[in-house]
Amino acid sequence: MAQAALGAMHTIAEDRIIHSLHGYFLRPGDIEEEITFSVDRIHDGRSFSTRRVQAYQKGQPIFSMIASFQDEDPGLDHQAVMPEGIPDPESLPSAADVLHGINHPAADIWAKTRAFDLRHHPSSVYATVDGDPVPHQAVWMRALDRLPDDPNLHRAALAYASDFSILEPVMRAHGISWATPGLKMASLDHAMWWHRFHRADEWFLYSQESPSARGGRGLSLGRIFAQDGTLVASVAQEGMIRVPE
Repeated sequence: MAQAALGAMHTIAEDRIIHSLHGYFLRPGDIEEEITFSVDRIHDGRSFSTRRVQAYQKGQPIFSMIASFQDEDPGLDHQAVMPEGIPDPESLPSAADVLHGINHPAADIWAKTRAFDLRHHPSSVYATVDGDPVPHQAVWMRALDRLPDDPNLHRAALAYASDFSILEPVMRAHGISWATPGLKMASLDHAMWWHRFHRADEWFLYSQESPSARGGRGLSLGRIFAQDGTLVASVAQEGMIRVPE
């Protein structure tokens, strides 16, 4: 999704900024195979541009997305308020801290190979779900390494990070951890709206909630805030979630 967004950005003038994307994950991707991206120039108007991007592996589409871009224009300005009572990220354990000492390939991947630091509140759902089952959580995130100054790269990196934990409120509502035997999950569709700029290598709070789950699908909504309370982006995703009877 992030790569598709970058592909679309490469066809747009620098002063026209991505403000939304709507994508569908069509088939599983293979990390051993190259991905080919096709960008269609759907529309270029006076203020907005639209691009359609298809991602292919082995000649088959695995991801399809439409993204919209806009000039920076003056206009009305308001935002939702950042949730209160969330501890600072430095006071919460990282994924590496939580998963340290667990001898499992998935634990190694989550703890050591992710490009982002994730710090959950009230706690992670990697191995267990602590506390009462509730359909909401908050996760502090930032890229582990300093990124180049290209603003489009930071917007794409936020899109990349927005998929990490967005379905976890569905899991938390039912006391389901990632370690649940037989759990099968996959992102189905993903929508994102960028409101204001934020560097992906600086802490941001991802506030998440799930309003509904039914029929093997769960819906989650998210808001991304800078550490100073600025609303950066909004996210919605529906995913497949199947748990053995």
